[in-house]
Amino acid sequence: MSYNPSQSRLEKELEAICIPGHPVWNNWGYQKVQEYIETKLNACGKVEKHIFPSMEMEGCNLILKLEGNNPQLAPILIGAHYDGVPDTAAADDNGTAVVALLQLAEMFAQQSLNRSLWLVAFDQEEWGMRGSSALARHLKEQKQPLKLMISLEMLGFTCEVQNYPQPEMYQLFGSKGDYLALVANQEIYLLVQEMNEIFSRHLPTRFLCVPDRGASFPEITLSDHSPFWECGYDGLLLTDTAFLRNPNYHKYSDTIDSLDLDFFAKVVEGLILVTKHLTQS
Repeated sequence: MSYNPSQSRLEKELEAICIPGHPVWNNWGYQKVQEYIETKLNACGKVEKHIFPSMEMEGCNLILKLEGNNPQLAPILIGAHYDGVPDTAAADDNGTAVVALLQLAEMFAQQSLNRSLWLVAFDQEEWGMRGSSALARHLKEQKQPLKLMISLEMLGFTCEVQNYPQPEMYQLFGSKGDYLALVANQEIYLLVQEMNEIFSRHLPTRFLCVPDRGASFPEITLSDHSPFWECGYDGLLLTDTAFLRNPNYHKYSDTIDSLDLDFFAKVVEGLILVTKHLTQS
């Protein structure tokens, strides 16, 4: 299996979904993005709509299940939220992650998998991770095991100066914002090491495994892996470190031309190889 995502291909996908939208204040843009994602996923298999209640309106998670040859193995779930902050194109947050998710769907739809792969486009992350919370609770109630949940969150921005929530992290991870961060609960340290080694063949990486599901690091709980942590699942966050790096976070300036597309392409390439490793194990 070989796949080298071109910057032009990724940019074309970004242009299709990086438009202002919101389920309440800009429903046209929101629906257009949702329909595009559903169409792309449906081309790779049958999409399930997981509808969940929300105070303002119902939310909708889009789920593509690529079944593995060994149903006794717990699935890998990889997700990215497709909603954005009102009046922003949301290119990094979270257009890059959605595009990465679509690349996984296209790549693995025709592959023979040992372990099932579930790809999820989450709704209403910006409203307090409502979509991922609803799905995590549902899976827990169904007693559905997962090998691992991976949250894709902002994957395309680099900069010269990286910020951290704690000063000692500068010495551990360096001050330049040119790497992909892998953040997980400490129980899966060895698995994260394996994944980090694969990613590091393609781009700089840093990984952090935290105790107590991130209780001491609230900054790393602000994505869709966190509700899965709370429901007892192992979870991993893949990110360019979001607001700790990107000054365009939740701003009108979060546009495609602010991204490092070379970095993003390398992230996608590494993600495909990591997913292959996880689904064949």
